[in-house]
Amino acid sequence: MQEYISLGRMLLVTNNQTKPQFHLPHHWVEKPDSKSTKLRIVFDGSAKSTSGASLNDLLLLAGPPIQPKIFNILLRFRLFKVAVCADIKMHRCVRITPPDQFLQCILWRENPRARNKTYSSDTVTYGTKPAAFLAIHTMQQLTYNEEHNFPLAAKIIRLDFYVDDLISGGDSIEEASKIRHQKIQVTWRYLRLATFSVQVQRFY
Repeated sequence: MQEYISLGRMLLVTNNQTKPQFHLPHHWVEKPDSKSTKLRIVFDGSAKSTSGASLNDLLLLAGPPIQPKIFNILLRFRLFKVAVCADIKMHRCVRITPPDQFLQCILWRENPRARNKTYSSDTVTYGTKPAAFLAIHTMQQLTYNEEHNFPLAAKIIRLDFYVDDLISGGDSIEEASKIRHQKIQVTWRYLRLATFSVQVQRFY
């Protein structure tokens, strides 16, 4: 939570803020065996408030499925001589605009003796109904914005990404390297808070 605050993803709400607010419950999940994320924060958009409704109850539009079917991605993946695999960490990297951010308020204190403070989250929070659609739509939209600069990457991002995982490839190391380079360039322009790692491997 302190990392979110330092990165500007959680903003302190002042007492004179009069916009409607909704406070999201949250808890932590520990994974001692994980090398990258030993402690993960989970937000519960389905928790009922005192009115008997949850935030997800009020978010009527979850968004349609817009990603390719995983069967088609896996089938196409087997045709390449050189594999390109990537993972983009889009967690809390898609911003939302005010006043919607006040519907994702969070109570937090640095230690048990400190007073509770209210923060608002200005990024899409996983645990809310439309989060998956918004993340995938953002990724696809940037391909349309940058298709004239990176035509190869734009096509592959739309065809070969399943949520945040890419499995694609090319017929040569040179083609796969070009895909890798363009993908990093496209992602870096819009998702600078995200981690984007790509691996290239020859099949045969």
